[in-house]
Amino acid sequence: MKYNQPRGMQCSTAKVSNFLFAAFILLCSISLKAQNNQLKPGFDKEEYLEQLRIHVLLYDTTKANPTRPKSMISKPELFKSAYESPVMGLDNKWALWVHKINPVAAINVRGTTVEPVGWLENFYAAMVPAKGELKLTKDYTFQYHLADNPKAAVHVGWLVGMAFLAKDIVPKIDSCYKSGIKEFLIMGHSQGGAIVYLLTSHLYQLQKDKKLPGDIRFKTYASASPKTGNTYYGYEYESMIDGGWGYNVVNAADWIPELPFSVQTLADFNETNPFKNIDPVIKKQKLITRVALRHAYKQMKKPSEKAQRNYQKFLGNYASKSIMKVLPDFQPPVYFKSNNYVRIGPTIALIPDAEYYKLFPDSDEQIFIHHLQNPYLYLMQKYKH
Repeated sequence: MKYNQPRGMQCSTAKVSNFLFAAFILLCSISLKAQNNQLKPGFDKEEYLEQLRIHVLLYDTTKANPTRPKSMISKPELFKSAYESPVMGLDNKWALWVHKINPVAAINVRGTTVEPVGWLENFYAAMVPAKGELKLTKDYTFQYHLADNPKAAVHVGWLVGMAFLAKDIVPKIDSCYKSGIKEFLIMGHSQGGAIVYLLTSHLYQLQKDKKLPGDIRFKTYASASPKTGNTYYGYEYESMIDGGWGYNVVNAADWIPELPFSVQTLADFNETNPFKNIDPVIKKQKLITRVALRHAYKQMKKPSEKAQRNYQKFLGNYASKSIMKVLPDFQPPVYFKSNNYVRIGPTIALIPDAEYYKLFPDSDEQIFIHHLQNPYLYLMQKYKH
């Protein structure tokens, strides 16, 4: 027997159905919007600590330095492992983790290990322009654009490491995006911290070039990082991550962030500066004053220029010969005539106190006592912001 609803009830049912459908769509859109905004700008202590937990697991404990202190760091709580790369380039490695609940992925880049080739990457410390290309293997030439300013320059060794990693990382980002993940945390400690600066710049440029979707959000934590580039690269990186999307975390007792050595010459200044046209100023002085000023000026100018040339000679030209023993088809690039390395990015400074030095005392034997993950964990747990 067919049952016919009264007309009024049919209208009422239709209205309820339309209302429920509209409510469902609204809830879905709100949910989707929330899912697309899991990462928030600003430094997040717990976010950093979780990435530090992930980072520890990148190291092969069977090859670890036996004098290295046992890690105090617990296993990751919010993320699960999705991929771990093979070792590539100059002993470089990275891992991909995904959040257990939210559509967020984490890209974590390993630092230096005990392998000599990884240290070679660190010591290959000449600068190259922040825009150009590297011939790495017979089949791989890496084109990069990390900054627009022609005076911007970066560490060539870490650029080589980043180039190999990027070839593996970018396809994984694309796969994550297709699965609905549009937010990525990027983290590295030590050498890994230096590399994630360059990686972040590279990924943002790929977005500009429409090679990565523009609605992907990146947030970067460079931990215990040495200095990666010069002032002009630093300015553009800081502008790029402005608004709370990138941080540099430093233990004030750690010597690694003080490297590489910086050599500043007059050529490193902006175009408009008082030293560029100093000769006319000197010529206006009386003879004795003029001779004294010119002598003093040369004494200040020439040593830094000589130091820069030696830097490029030993940590560029000579170091590249060792690189070519590992990468036979590598073609050394033309180096940038500067070694004015600077600290980059909004910095979270972790200041040791007396209690810290009881646990991690200064040592002539354990030179990395302030640089490993344990002291960073200890100081970050006490960090109040």
